[in-house]
Amino acid sequence: MSEIRLNILTREWVIVSAERAMRPTDYIDTREKKSAPAHLPSCPFCLGNERKTADEYFRLSEDGGWKIRVVANRYPALSFGGERKQTVDGLKRSVSAVGRHEIIIETPAHDLDIASYDLKHIEELIRIYRGRFNEAHADPRVEHVIIFKNHGEGSGTTIEHPHTQLVAVPVVPMQFRKRVEYAMHYFDDTGQCLVCSMLGQERDEGVRVVIDTEHFLTFIPYAALSPFHTWIFPKRHCATFSGITDDEAMDLAVHMKTLFAKFKNGLEDPAYNYVIRSSRPQDGRNEYCHWYLSVVPRITKTAGFELGSGMFINTEPPEESAAFLRGVGV
Repeated sequence: MSEIRLNILTREWVIVSAERAMRPTDYIDTREKKSAPAHLPSCPFCLGNERKTADEYFRLSEDGGWKIRVVANRYPALSFGGERKQTVDGLKRSVSAVGRHEIIIETPAHDLDIASYDLKHIEELIRIYRGRFNEAHADPRVEHVIIFKNHGEGSGTTIEHPHTQLVAVPVVPMQFRKRVEYAMHYFDDTGQCLVCSMLGQERDEGVRVVIDTEHFLTFIPYAALSPFHTWIFPKRHCATFSGITDDEAMDLAVHMKTLFAKFKNGLEDPAYNYVIRSSRPQDGRNEYCHWYLSVVPRITKTAGFELGSGMFINTEPPEESAAFLRGVGV
């Protein structure tokens, strides 16, 4: 029988549809995928095309060249220059669209991905994420920073070359604001962090756990919004990603490489998005928020029901998703 589950972290209802359940391999996109070349002359992120990108903010050098670059987005969603101004006109509200929009070019190679990087490279990438996160939050106009990656055709990416984006906005998005409120209510009721409580229960039950190491737990949440929707939780309570230690960065690299290798081997490299959900550095000591990494494979599509109800239908029970991923070799 199908079951309606509540995602306690997001307060969203999910129909886990046993009647519509599919085998994990049924989610594989059978359309032929073209192999990416190691170098694409027309790609602005490829080695030798550095002049095609906008201002460079940071470069990790190696052997006389570069290993990772951070550049301004040539077509930014926000303007880097200008002041943050709020306007009120009757029922109309607006804030000047100032902030930051950066591109983190993960590698000079056009044909690599997280699953194929060595662990040191992923660790360095995480450290650069941390550095850019802190740099963005040092801008007094910035209220919230989102670090995210779009991978594959179905993810919304427009450039195939592996890259991550950072967007620093002058407002706090309502989605994040609501989740902070839910976490505060839970803390008021129980005296505990909601994420810490979920982490403990998932470890105890074990059926949705994919990877468990010293510093992180990777699992499919009880009310996953879609098939193989995955969370990577740090075990040490910390409200902000800026607080990640070097040892934790090393461990997170293991989780990321392992998880995306499982996606690649078990689901034939699906499109996916991941996002770091985090409070500001100055909120790092609060007891109710807890940063984490959310990964959403784009193997199903939302339709009218989801748009009309705000609910989701997951045709792959989370327990079965986790069991499948645990069994995929890397």
